[in-house]
Amino acid sequence: MTMPYYVAPEQVMKDRAEYAQKGIARGRSLVAAIYDEGIVIVADNPSRSLHKISEIYDRIAFAGVGKYNEFDQLRVSGIRHADTKGYAYSREDVEARSLANLYAQYLGQVFTHEMKPLEVEILVAELGDELRPRQLYHIAYEGTITDEDRFAVLGGETESIVERLEESYRESWPLSEALQAAVAALAGPERVLEGAGLEVAVLADGNGRRAFRRITGDELASLLL
Repeated sequence: MTMPYYVAPEQVMKDRAEYAQKGIARGRSLVAAIYDEGIVIVADNPSRSLHKISEIYDRIAFAGVGKYNEFDQLRVSGIRHADTKGYAYSREDVEARSLANLYAQYLGQVFTHEMKPLEVEILVAELGDELRPRQLYHIAYEGTITDEDRFAVLGGETESIVERLEESYRESWPLSEALQAAVAALAGPERVLEGAGLEVAVLADGNGRRAFRRITGDELASLLL
């Protein structure tokens, strides 16, 4: 009788983590930052149709990096969950924290029990209101959830982007300054990112009940000047 090949559980987890990290690193990074009127999310994304940033619900946005088809499935699941909860209870009961917890549980379950982990990192952002503050929830490929209070960075070059954004960040800065700092942090010293290579969206207080809005074209160009 042939004995099954044994691999230590620690080695299995390490191999899965390395596999997921390599997949995420092959993609382009993303930054979300709180500014004076809301939250701005900026992705290094030249595609005009494959969006990394999307609306989930009235005041909640989703963003993902890594393998597109995998984080897009998570986006769709999040929309269905939010719609179901809002219909069954009330729109005010839909919040980013519970959605982020569900994502974290699912990613952790896949990472622990499935052969291949999901090659994604995701962000759930909520504009907040008089009862809830603005929230940025960063969920990693293995289900780790982090509550960020100023900005969040997703993707393969996280450390260097965080360092650049730390240097320029300031409280209650305007949208144009926050956007320019996020773009500079994403680009680094050796690249120049322009409007055609960016995907930008905001959750802003002035946008009405559906706070999510994409920024494109001339508006984006003027904010980057």
